[in-house]
Parts: sequence; C-alpha cells; structure tokens
Amino acid sequence: MVCWDGLSRHRQSGAVDMQSTPIQNCGRNHSAPGRPGARYGLGVTPDEFRHHGHDLIDWIADYLGGAGEPSGVERFAVYPPTVPGDVRSMLPEHPPVAPESFDAVMADVERVVMPHITHWQHPSFFAYFPSNTTYSSILGELLAAGLGVNGMSWVTSPAVTEIETLMMDWMVELLGLPATFLSTSATGGGAIQATASEATLTSIIAARWRATQGAVNADGDTTRLVAYATSHAHSSIEKGLRIAGIGTDRLRFVDVDETYAMRPVALRAAITADLADGLTPFWVCAALGTTSSTAFDPLRAIGEITREYGLWLHVDGAMSGIAALAPEYRSTQDGMELADSYCTNPHKWMGVNFDCDLFWTSDRAALLGALSILPEYLRSQAAGSGRAIDYRDWGIPLGRRFRALKLWFTLRCEGTEVVRQMLRAHIDLAQELAGWVHADSRFEIVAPHPHSLVCFRLVGDDALTDALIDRSNATGEALFTRTVLDGRSVLRFSVGGRLTERRHVEAGWALVQRIAGELR
Repeated sequence: MVCWDGLSRHRQSGAVDMQSTPIQNCGRNHSAPGRPGARYGLGVTPDEFRHHGHDLIDWIADYLGGAGEPSGVERFAVYPPTVPGDVRSMLPEHPPVAPESFDAVMADVERVVMPHITHWQHPSFFAYFPSNTTYSSILGELLAAGLGVNGMSWVTSPAVTEIETLMMDWMVELLGLPATFLSTSATGGGAIQATASEATLTSIIAARWRATQGAVNADGDTTRLVAYATSHAHSSIEKGLRIAGIGTDRLRFVDVDETYAMRPVALRAAITADLADGLTPFWVCAALGTTSSTAFDPLRAIGEITREYGLWLHVDGAMSGIAALAPEYRSTQDGMELADSYCTNPHKWMGVNFDCDLFWTSDRAALLGALSILPEYLRSQAAGSGRAIDYRDWGIPLGRRFRALKLWFTLRCEGTEVVRQMLRAHIDLAQELAGWVHADSRFEIVAPHPHSLVCFRLVGDDALTDALIDRSNATGEALFTRTVLDGRSVLRFSVGGRLTERRHVEAGWALVQRIAGELR
C-alpha cells in the first residue's frame, strides 16, 4: 500500500522519509488581511504550492516507478472490489466551509481514492486499450495548468496556436501521413481534439456541411443523409450521428469479411441502394484497428468508392494509428491520401497523457464552413488576414486547453525511438501470447492479431468464457475486457502498458490458464 506519509522519496540530497518531514499545514486563517498570497481568497500560498507540489511529484514518481525501478502501482489490485456507493459513503455529504490541510486531503486520497480506482497504469492492465502516461507529458500538463491560458484563437495566446500547428505537422511527418494534412498545404491541416469521439463528430459535421453545400447550417435538414460503417467500428460513430441529427436509422452497418474488416463490395451495394431510394450518402468511416479486434478496413478500396460517389471518408486510427511511428507498420495506411479526415490518439499507446487526439482534414474549407461563427468579440486582424489559425473553428468547443504542450514535451524529452521500441516490444509480446494460446487446446483464437491485441475464448459455450473473464478480473491480479465476435463471447488481452514487461504477460496468461482449469 502506498502511503502519503510513508513513501520513501528520492531527491538530489538523497532519500527523504516523508514521516520525518511532515506536510506543512495549510489550514490556517486564510482570511487574514494583508497575508501574502491570500488576495482574492486564494487559500494556498506560493510557498505552500512549491512545498506540496514537490511532495506530490515525488508521490507520483513513486506510484509510477520506471524501468528498473520499483513501481508503487503494482502493489494495488488492478481492479478494485468496489460496489456502487462505496466511495461516496466514505466522504462527507456536504462541502467544507473552512480550508483543510493538504496532508488531510492526501490522506483521503490514500484512504478513499487509491483503493477504489482502476489502475490504468498497472503493468497487468490488459483491458480496453492502454491509456499511457509519461513523466514528460505530466510535466507538460502541469505547465499548461499553471499557465492557465485559453487557446480559442490566435490572439488569445499566439504560442498555443502556433505550437499546436507545428506539433500536428511534426506528427504528419513522424507517422508518414499524406502532405495534404499539413498546415502548409493548400486545403488541409490539423488540430488537437480531446478524444477520437470528438474527432468523429467533427468529421460528421464537416461532411454534413459539404453534402448539403452549406444549407444545413441554415435549415438543419439532415433527413436524407446516410452514413456507413461496420458494426465493429467504435460506438462514438452512432453517438456522433445522433448528435449531428442524422439518427441511428440512417446509419448503415456494412458487412465484414472473415477478418471483421469492411467488405468494399458491400459498401458499394449499400450506397447504390440508398441512392436508388432517393437518399444522400454522405459519410463513411474506415477503421484502422477496430475496438473489438483491431480489424483493419481496406482503406484504398474504400477510398476509391467514396471518391467515386463524392462521400466524405473519415479514417479512425485511434489506437493502432500510432503504430505507424514504426515504418514497418504503415502498410495499413495505404490509400490515406483518399481520406478527407483522419484521427489517432497519442494518449493511448504513445504515452501522452489523456486527453490528446490528433485530427487532420484535407478539406478545411468544409470544416470551417460547418463550424466557423464570427461574432464581433472574436474578430481579429490576424485571423482576418488569413495569416493565423483560430482553432475555435476546428472543433466543437470554443475554449481550448494548451494540449500541445504535453505532446511537445513528450516528443522533445522522450524522443520517438523509445516509443518505437515500446510499440515493437508490445507487438512481439502479443504474438508470443498468441502462440501460447494456440498451443493450449482448451482455447481458440477468434480474430487476426496484427498488433498488440489477442482475442480468444474457451472452447465451449459462452458461459465458460464469461465466467473466465469475470473470475480472472475478480482476483485483482490482471484486468481483461469482453467483446462479442460472430455472436460469441471473447476475451480481449490487450498488451500496451508502458510498464508492461514479459513477466506481466506471462503472469496474465498463467492466471487465465489457472481459472480455466478451475472452470473445467
């Protein structure tokens, strides 16, 4: 158990025992007139901020650990045995009136938070997809919070805009993406969104504008618009279409092949059928790595169809797109020059802490046409001249955090080679895991495993696999998630944690084998 008042911390002066250096009490008289730092009701002084900030950074470092160092996170169960209401019952029903000491707050972090969170940074977290963080991105996030700027337009903070633009261009180069996505291109550019869900919605809104030649901005008529994806694509697609006024009835789930990838011939048939019915096909999502199984839709074939019929092609590479940092994994991007928009998440596999989604478009005119609203109080000479970007027009919210800082810090302080090595190691581990599963006749692999996700099940009825997942997770030794492929329950074993090593994958597989033996 990691304890706030018991962690052993390391500083330049040597190891410091937190028990011998108690936290300074910040619960003094904060209303005292003339007290330095107490202006405008601020409760924590600069000196207290420095003191507690150092302590908190030491705490985080001890929690996360690193290569060759002990990690505090491994001392916890990956998933807590919490039931709804447990956490709230441990906290006061009403908010405090007077300030409390920082050590009291941190004591409650230890008592209330740490035993009741899912530890996404745990090396035995094999669920969903990873949500990695790195020390450099944490520092970038800290600086962004300290600066406290709003980057909604160039004039509100020029550095916010221009660093973001540069980071998006850097990532085009690093991922080997088409030059049409560069900010320096005639028609394209990119922006950092919060999540791939936001990026998907943004692409739908831009596509809606283009398909209606802008009329939707005035009349809101989306009744004839039709969208296309597979049933294995992310649920944010259906949500985005609902928000954009398209509706679930106008989403066509295109048939997939034996690898769970979209069948282009089925896409063409669906489009022609809707055209014959007098509808307006307008948007297609191609997945580069579906959530359930990391299936890769055939991008070039899909892109040729969308170009033929004038549909917007959005490519969702939220998890697997980052693999393109390693050139040998770029083949799935073949045909990307046919895409109208693309997104991928550094906050998953790359180690830029959540939230950070990279969204590019090759048709910024449609994006700006859909989202640009210019009241007098937002006008500026810089944007009006065309020499500056106002990112408030590139996404849903007006206000924007300085997210580019954590990407900038990560790229500069971590470099890209260390990320490439991590990606390759995870993929190699997943392939080794697939070999272990294949060698055990009690299990069957049910989907291709080109990257770091292996999908398998116990041979037999679904109840066995469901019980395997539930009982494995209940141990707290590892965490897996369930999906359904071809109507069958499947265990997803996702290898992608920054702290995950071979021993953790071995232990996770041994756990699955042990529980399987108990079930048999």
